Amino acid sequence: MPKVKTDKKRENLTVAKQGILFNKNFGQHILKNPLIIQAMVEKSALRPTDVALEVGPGTGNMTVKLLEKVKKVIACEIDPRLVAELQKRVQGTHLQSRLQIMIGDVLKSDLPFFDVCVANIPYQISSPLVFKLLLHRPFFRCAVIMFQREFAQRLVAKPGDKLYCRLSVNTQLLARVDLLMKVGKNNFRPPPKVESSVVRIEPRNPPPPVNFTEWDGLTRIAFNRKNKTLSAVFKQSLVVTALANSHRIYCSMKNIPIPEDFDMKQKIEDVLKTGDWETKRARTLDIDDFMMLLTAFNKENIHFS
Repeated sequence: MPKVKTDKKRENLTVAKQGILFNKNFGQHILKNPLIIQAMVEKSALRPTDVALEVGPGTGNMTVKLLEKVKKVIACEIDPRLVAELQKRVQGTHLQSRLQIMIGDVLKSDLPFFDVCVANIPYQISSPLVFKLLLHRPFFRCAVIMFQREFAQRLVAKPGDKLYCRLSVNTQLLARVDLLMKVGKNNFRPPPKVESSVVRIEPRNPPPPVNFTEWDGLTRIAFNRKNKTLSAVFKQSLVVTALANSHRIYCSMKNIPIPEDFDMKQKIEDVLKTGDWETKRARTLDIDDFMMLLTAFNKENIHFS
């Protein structure tokens, strides 16, 4: 029998013996190394009065450690089989009363109040979960989360870095982000195909004085062609048409008259000239640059929402 098939068969037998066949559709890779679990818990600086949120608790290896440290753990799990496993693990112990389980898709659920989030998440929900957490109110203190390594590197990338992208600038606008540790694939059961990293995310409180919907709209356009000049990016007919439509709606709502000879393409060029933006590229702009660019557009009643 070929080696690949033998290895796969051995892995399936091992998982079957444990009583749970992990669901690849849910991105289930259970963190099995107790030293990494302990390190993540310690980096979270938990307090006895805290409410901790855990996304994707799996069989409860992290959950039990959290329950020992905090007043309450809210565990959000989509797989009913793992919910049963988690309940069984704490049943009849002093930790049972501290555990609240939310069954369902965390992205479709209203998150309750929590102080800290500690999680080894399904990697396919990384980006939407980050922004769901960062836009959640009231503010939480920090999140310590396991991500795919390249995603983690994008979160912390700086202007000019190869991995610097819209995710980088949008996240760093709303939070301070730090890489804590690298985690090899063999620390999981079953092992994922990618390497992982743990990241600490601390929301900026108070948040920056910017409409995030507008900000996101601007960075979406700018990073669509991050290596092209802003002049080239904003000259695209789809961009000009979209901004012209939003300009018309905004002016209508505010009762601002629009001149008959108004030319959105020319207006965009004029805005870009005000700050010598035409030759700049999104991959080199930092948060302050995007703030100034958004302000320049808004002054001319050009909006991105």
